[in-house]
Amino acid sequence: MFEYQLHAFRHADLVRRAERERLAREAVRARRAARRDAARRAPEAESHTRRFRRHRSPRAA
Repeated sequence: MFEYQLHAFRHADLVRRAERERLAREAVRARRAARRDAARRAPEAESHTRRFRRHRSPRAA
C-alpha cells in the first residue's frame, strides 16, 4: 500500500508542477502579446528621434 500512496503523491506533485509551468508560459505569452499590441498602436518609438545622444564624459585626448 505504501508504494501506491507514494506513486499517487508523486503523480499529484507532477500534475501541480505541470500546471504551474503551463500558467507561467501563458503569462509570458500574454505579456509578449500585450507588448506587440502596444508597439503596433504606438505612433513612433521615441528612440528613433533625430536628436543624437551625447556621451556623458568626454573622451581623453
